[in-house]
Amino acid sequence: MAKKGEPSIKFEDKSMKFERLAERRVNEVIKKIRLVGNLANRRNYSYSDEHAKQILDALDIELRALKSQFRSDSEAQGPRFSFKDK
Repeated sequence: MAKKGEPSIKFEDKSMKFERLAERRVNEVIKKIRLVGNLANRRNYSYSDEHAKQILDALDIELRALKSQFRSDSEAQGPRFSFKDK
């Protein structure tokens, strides 16, 4: 069932579906990035410069892959993130 103010999914065209999903997903990603940013607070967490570099590199790689997907119809996905010293 569609939420109040949203069109019925039954009659939704591809553009409307894209906008609906994009808004939700982009806002979720922004929220998660901000949560990762909270990890930079050295009053609450202890981490090495290498940890920070690995996090930023992983996010940079994924953002570049996302940009590439919008420039072409590529659907390549990179590996999941984990620290290299594990």
